[in-house]
Amino acid sequence: MISGADIATGIHDGSHDGVSDGVPADVVPAGRIARSEQPVLVLSNGMELRPWRADDADAAALMTAGQDPAIRRWNRFTVASPEQARRRIARMHERRRSETAAVWAIARPGGAALGLGAWGDIDLADGSAEIVYWVLPEARGAGIVAEATRALTRWALDDLGLHRLRLCHSVANPASCRVAEKTGYTLEGTRRSALLHADGWHDQHLHARVAGDA
Repeated sequence: MISGADIATGIHDGSHDGVSDGVPADVVPAGRIARSEQPVLVLSNGMELRPWRADDADAAALMTAGQDPAIRRWNRFTVASPEQARRRIARMHERRRSETAAVWAIARPGGAALGLGAWGDIDLADGSAEIVYWVLPEARGAGIVAEATRALTRWALDDLGLHRLRLCHSVANPASCRVAEKTGYTLEGTRRSALLHADGWHDQHLHARVAGDA
């Protein structure tokens, strides 16, 4: 799990739609988000990344995540009802249409969501974004987060055309450090007192990948 912005709430929204006035067209990434259907990304472990659905199963999964102590420790959100879950799912799709985020459910084909993988704080003009993820207890310990991170990274660099990708987490969250190491995100430094959690302010590790990294 990552301790970044709550991708389901709208925290950390970008300030524009991805095309800034005065930015030459040739520096804006060719890949667009809102102009095409959100793809299903097939993972090598039999799982997939697919759009969230406003059905009972995905709403229940989001409610479970919102009440899970481990997820709540690193992500600032709670979900108290199916209606609230569906509103959050609708907000995910709104943010995709506004090109400020792209959010997937981690699931088995045909099954309910077992986790979330997403790009938040997308800036198409500057070619950057921050990855966010969490998984439910039954999906932990099998390398699913690392596999999802690899797939999302390929999509962001190759299909969307972004240049710099961030993976940020509390220094008290070594599991996310391991995900970064496994997926080629270089540790660039520590941001002091950068994340507010329930138990106070945390220092944050900043990892990144840029286009052209091995």
